[in-house]
Amino acid sequence: MLTVSNHHHLKTALSGVRGEVVFDAPLAELTSLRIGGPADAFVSPEDVHDVCRIVHQAYEAQIPIMVLGGTNLLVQDGGIRGLVLSLSKMAAIEKEDDRLVFAEAGARMPTLLGFAVHHALSGLEWAAGIPGTVGGAVVMNAGTKLGVMQNCLDAVQMVNPEGRLMTYSAADVSFAYRSVSLPDGIVVGAWLRLTPASRETIESRTKSYLQYRKRSQPLSQPNAGSVFKNPQGTTAGRLIEEAGLKGYRVGDAQVSPKHANFIVNLGRARSTDVLRLIETIRQAVLRQTGIRLELEWKVVGENEVP
Repeated sequence: MLTVSNHHHLKTALSGVRGEVVFDAPLAELTSLRIGGPADAFVSPEDVHDVCRIVHQAYEAQIPIMVLGGTNLLVQDGGIRGLVLSLSKMAAIEKEDDRLVFAEAGARMPTLLGFAVHHALSGLEWAAGIPGTVGGAVVMNAGTKLGVMQNCLDAVQMVNPEGRLMTYSAADVSFAYRSVSLPDGIVVGAWLRLTPASRETIESRTKSYLQYRKRSQPLSQPNAGSVFKNPQGTTAGRLIEEAGLKGYRVGDAQVSPKHANFIVNLGRARSTDVLRLIETIRQAVLRQTGIRLELEWKVVGENEVP
């Protein structure tokens, strides 16, 4: 819990902020896994200028900031110290020319895909069924077997640690599997370069892949996407299944019977259950294959409940 002095410190850092601020805010229902303790302060900035103010004042006060995207994320039971930002109010999408689309970081990927389909723009069909935000997709270089974010990313808009708005060309950024090397700061928007195409063709591809994902992945249960990165030449799901762990559970955390590289929350799972399950999977695969699976998720927060 926040002490009186910490509460005052945070309030000072959030002075003048126009967006919503909640102290000791529960985070579990704001993550796709439905797990996680409270944030000292949860902030929903009104717009990019609000973000600049928050970042500058937090930087001056030496208060840590984290952006909560919700997917590919495990928030530990002890919660997160400092400020947690949700960019959900920053969700505008606009077409700048016949190929270039700008999307604010809080826009949901399904909404962006729907916008692209409506405007007969191809290049995002791979994202069918991905539930996260544009900002999260940029930071994680999100992708599927059909494509990745870097294939259509033109430029990134960020707020640097001093609170200044910056733009970086994708050509100057290093991409890797499920990661991207960006300057320090917070992604607040992205320009995507797409390709005009037949709307019927785009709709057909999108529908086909969404149906495939629904058949093969537990999209109807709380999960945080693929748990592990795929090793060279194979898939994490195959290795986990061959280790006999499909359906294995610790508490209410379960290896999905539908896809072994997903962990689902059966209802009351805690982060400690999930972390124990992750380590069980890693050890079993390591013993059987000599491969140590690398986590695709980000684990954040503290493990001790305040």
